Amino acid sequence: MNIAVIGLSHKTAPVQIREKLSIPTAQTGDAIAQLTHCPHIDEVSILSTCNRLEIHIITEATEQGIREVTQFLSEHSGLPLHELRQHLFILLHQDAVTHLMRVAAGLDSLVLGEGQILAQVKHAHQLAQQHKSIGRVLDRLLKQSLTAGKRVRSETSIGTGAVSISSAAVELARMKVPHLHSCQVSILGAGKMARLLVQHLISKDSSCTITLLNRTVDRANELAKQFPDADIRTGTLDLMLETVQVSDVVFTCTSATEPLLHRENLEPIVTANRTLMLFDISVPLNVNSNVNELDNVHAFNVDDLKAVVAQNQASRRRMAMEAQVLLDEEVESFMDWWRSLDTVGTISSLRSKVEAIREQELEKALSRLGSEFAEKHQDVIEALTRGIVNKILHDPMVQLRAQRDIEARKRAMQTLQVLFDLEPASNEKYS
Repeated sequence: MNIAVIGLSHKTAPVQIREKLSIPTAQTGDAIAQLTHCPHIDEVSILSTCNRLEIHIITEATEQGIREVTQFLSEHSGLPLHELRQHLFILLHQDAVTHLMRVAAGLDSLVLGEGQILAQVKHAHQLAQQHKSIGRVLDRLLKQSLTAGKRVRSETSIGTGAVSISSAAVELARMKVPHLHSCQVSILGAGKMARLLVQHLISKDSSCTITLLNRTVDRANELAKQFPDADIRTGTLDLMLETVQVSDVVFTCTSATEPLLHRENLEPIVTANRTLMLFDISVPLNVNSNVNELDNVHAFNVDDLKAVVAQNQASRRRMAMEAQVLLDEEVESFMDWWRSLDTVGTISSLRSKVEAIREQELEKALSRLGSEFAEKHQDVIEALTRGIVNKILHDPMVQLRAQRDIEARKRAMQTLQVLFDLEPASNEKYS
């Protein structure tokens, strides 16, 4: 079985392409169902965030499996294959394993070391479990990636003070609007990113006035209660346009699949004597790029955060090198386990053959000892023979599993099959 990751990220595609590929949680079940029905995909999981979309697959036929994924991405996004391919990355085997662990650890994020990605990988794992699209290999890989991410955060300092997309957006706003503390600020959305926005907005100026709008006001109220000392007003998105009309700065981070703000609905409410600054950290975008056609409107999206992030990257590269040492250990641990799957069939055949011999010889011995002795001491004799078999098989099994060289492992399995006259090994899906 082969491991492959097919996807795109902030490194390979602009946000206008990424939003076309984005798969919201509500659509993940349908996407997984479509992919699992592909003839060459055995296991699949989907990781979709504002900065990446990745599809992880287990396949016996790598080339065909990748082709099925890219065809799905083309159909889902509406992008022709020749246009889509230039933005995709494709990673195989150990490269795919290393990549997923780097992602979980925050080493592949736009903001190096950001912590939200670990929860997103966990969510991807839960969705795959929920939709029964992962088996033994991908389940193990996702779990070990989560373990790797947690190790990096607990055993290195890369997560200490790590900025998030939300904090970078606030820093960008402070660069573009020096008097941010005296502005009317609004936030559309009340999820995790909105919480971080509020946290960073009030960190340097707790007097900042914030209006928080969400599809349901209860969610907005719950978020406002987390910051009792802050001046936060709440409402529903029905009040969006009248709230934007009196705002100087608006942050958007909703899960809407179509833009909420665009030239058509902003043009009537933007006055000539007021400048409106829009900071959109959603993917798909909440703000249409055509708003920049309006004289007093300036819109920024997640790709505009790169200048802010660059200021923080240099000091974090040394921490990333420390983290990579831990990830290398986790990668090698997974690879050892994955390689050992090749040996399952041979080991099972060997154990079955030796166990059959043990049972036959035990039955002969007990019949010779007589029924009275056999009934009294059968458990002891049974345990003795099992112990002998287990000790004889232990070293060959350990050595076979530990063999990292593929050709040497194949030769060892062939030798065992010949010496013990074993049936050809079958590992089912994991041969």
